[in-house]
Amino acid sequence: MLVITNAEAGTSDQERLDLALEVLREHTSVEVAATADPGELDGVLHRAGSRRIVVAGGDGSLHAVVSCLHKRRELEGRVLGLLPLGTGNDFARGVGIPLEVPEAARVLVEGTPQAMDLMVDEVGQVVVNGVHVGAGAQASRRSTRWKKRLRPVGVGKLNLGKLGYPIGAAITAWNPPVIRLRVEVDGVVVNDLDSPVLQVALGNGSSVGGGTELTPDADPSDGRIDVVVSRAIGPVGRIVYAARLGVGTHLEHPDVDRYRGREVSIAGEEFWCSADGEIDGPERHRSWRLEPAAYSLVAPSVVP
Repeated sequence: MLVITNAEAGTSDQERLDLALEVLREHTSVEVAATADPGELDGVLHRAGSRRIVVAGGDGSLHAVVSCLHKRRELEGRVLGLLPLGTGNDFARGVGIPLEVPEAARVLVEGTPQAMDLMVDEVGQVVVNGVHVGAGAQASRRSTRWKKRLRPVGVGKLNLGKLGYPIGAAITAWNPPVIRLRVEVDGVVVNDLDSPVLQVALGNGSSVGGGTELTPDADPSDGRIDVVVSRAIGPVGRIVYAARLGVGTHLEHPDVDRYRGREVSIAGEEFWCSADGEIDGPERHRSWRLEPAAYSLVAPSVVP
């Protein structure tokens, strides 16, 4: 196996990785390669050969490896593994990979490769887990600013940077964006410009932000993108929506609709977009299509 890690990972992550490596090395030879940028990652993947590639990291690390393999045209037929060393680990949660790293290592030994879908946008950029537009993307955007401001307050990982997202989310909840967007799913208009939205979410995986099930029914192996459109724009409606989102019942909100399809486009007023945690914008038009069974990921075996 070739285990790819983040060169900037801290001592705690290294200790957890060492526990996983003990499990893996009981069964196979393992090389560990630490990468710090896309150039280094491309070089490591260039010499991967037929070895199974294991991503030791979170959703961002998985995105980086899948994206690089996709650009190299080496993703099709590839079997990947995942050791969840990230903060949120949302994709691992969605496919049932244990968040305890030694247990995840045992899945790599005993699990079964399962076909995974992939979203690809209009310029060829991949989305492994999910995309959201509106309130959630604005919260992520604001949180990035606060993380940068607060990270110097403290020492190393013991700093106030982790307060960035709660602060960004709180500011957004107080004054959320209301955007007029035209949303199409498989060519059918499901929301037009005369219906302002609070949020539009496209899910390949089910959760974002470390376990918030924004698209709870999404399954990365079912050949469909789950699309959730929230029109809860009133003061009371958005508070109720946020509360329901926290406990996973937001799909029951009267101003929330769910759709499923293989192609999705969003256009209209300027909006910010969060795709696998990366913020882009402002945008006026974006589109995504599904590539079913684009690669395989080792996941826990399903017991009949």
